[in-house]
Amino acid sequence: MPTDAPERPDALFRRGLDLLLAKDMPGFIGLFADDAVVEFPFAPPGRPGRLEGRGEVHDYLIDYPDTFDVRRIRVTAVHRTADPEVVVAEFSAEGALVATGAPYEAHYIAVLTVRDGRIAHYRDYWNPLLALAAEGGAAA
Repeated sequence: MPTDAPERPDALFRRGLDLLLAKDMPGFIGLFADDAVVEFPFAPPGRPGRLEGRGEVHDYLIDYPDTFDVRRIRVTAVHRTADPEVVVAEFSAEGALVATGAPYEAHYIAVLTVRDGRIAHYRDYWNPLLALAAEGGAAA
């Protein structure tokens, strides 16, 4: 196999988690295609439910470490699908809310579509109460 072959979706997903854990947001954002779409089906009111393009992904994620100090990520499973470009991942993240130091633990299911070695579509299922708590709203 040529060394310049694109990463498999499961490997790209795991590399993305390593970048998140390292708080390398430019590196993580760089995994997305220029025309990537990110969806948050459970987004609370006032929060985006859809991002279109790497620019919007950048603006949404670049300051993530200023809100959530992720210290540990556990991958429960990464499921390959009938479509070789799509994986479904189950994982959790632990850390602290930066503003308060309160513990943070979240569980996720993500559906990723990878094309040409970049994340083309990312659908993120998570608990929206965590975002509200981070903003000083409802307790998680």
